[in-house]
Amino acid sequence: MQMSDTRQIAATPAQVYAALLDPEMLKACVPGATEVEGSAESGFVATVVQKVGPVKATFKGEVSISDQVQDVSLRIEGAGKGGAAGFAKGGADVRFAPSDDGCELSYDVEAKVGGKLAQLGSRIIDGFAKKMADQFFTNLQEALEGPAEGEAAEGGDAEAPAKKGWFGRTKT
Repeated sequence: MQMSDTRQIAATPAQVYAALLDPEMLKACVPGATEVEGSAESGFVATVVQKVGPVKATFKGEVSISDQVQDVSLRIEGAGKGGAAGFAKGGADVRFAPSDDGCELSYDVEAKVGGKLAQLGSRIIDGFAKKMADQFFTNLQEALEGPAEGEAAEGGDAEAPAKKGWFGRTKT
């Protein structure tokens, strides 16, 4: 499975590049990550809990960062085993370019799965892989920029909408 996308992030390429080398930022951005330890130089060890269709698994794996050109590009590769669920592995080539809005981040991702996960079918796996990549880069963008304007208004001290009970009636 392969996919590509581009995002505008309101941060400098140097800030985005540095964020991808930080284990705490990676833990915050990887959907389902419960643990990320290590460094960009020696690699990271990660634990991720995910549910793909009917299969839920805890993946333990390693992530390495290579082909680093500071503030310009890098490659992220990872592989994890989820016990009876199978395995997942993949990589992403990530590029950073200055833009009027801060940084244009472009990525090309490829992913492979095996075991029970592979038996789910390519439509489920492809959809899940796209969702994971989108969520990772959305989390990265929000961590660097703060939540989107609509989300910030919802999370603030604004008056909460009335709670509704059964049949859509407002509770009093």
